[in-house]
Amino acid sequence: MSDFKAVLWDFGGVLSSSPFEAFARYEEERGLPHRFLRTVNATDPDTNAWAQLERSEVDLDAFDALFAAESERLGHQVPGRDVLGLLAGDLRTEMVDAVRALRRHGLRTALLTNNVASMHDGDGWSAALRLHELFDVVIESSKAGVRTPDPAAYELVLEALDVAAAEVVFLDDLGVNLKPARAMGMATIKVDDPDVALTELEALVGVPLRRR
Repeated sequence: MSDFKAVLWDFGGVLSSSPFEAFARYEEERGLPHRFLRTVNATDPDTNAWAQLERSEVDLDAFDALFAAESERLGHQVPGRDVLGLLAGDLRTEMVDAVRALRRHGLRTALLTNNVASMHDGDGWSAALRLHELFDVVIESSKAGVRTPDPAAYELVLEALDVAAAEVVFLDDLGVNLKPARAMGMATIKVDDPDVALTELEALVGVPLRRR
């Protein structure tokens, strides 16, 4: 065992497949430039339609119109509702099993995710909601009103877990979200390949997380 007391997980792209895969298929089907949707989301990232929706500052109708206007300014109009339909990925069972293994070994687990209120609806998210039973702490941007990479989001997790940053390992698929966590003192793992990420996590926490 190590000195780490908790492992913090992002959802999309970590516990589930990345929505970027669905973005790419949508762009190809509609003749949009490669990474166009990601470009829209990365423009004015703290104040754009996406950020406002994840903090529950606008409803779905407003988001639909705002995203369409933002994407049109970048050359191609895309309805916001189209993008929301691309978010639900497939659960990565090996990652979910790792969360359970951590708990069996006495480590605390937390989920920190940027999401929207509509994610709580529909069959696609019922499995994700059951995942919440695996975590000691769940911080959702749509409920907390703050989203990563705002340091305040990480502070909420640390306070709820009652641990120091240096006692936490954080997994996310986006470097922009890992950077502030690392600056606070957390150990970080960028999830590109789930198997590689789990190998790194096992090395940090000092316990096996997969069946050999």
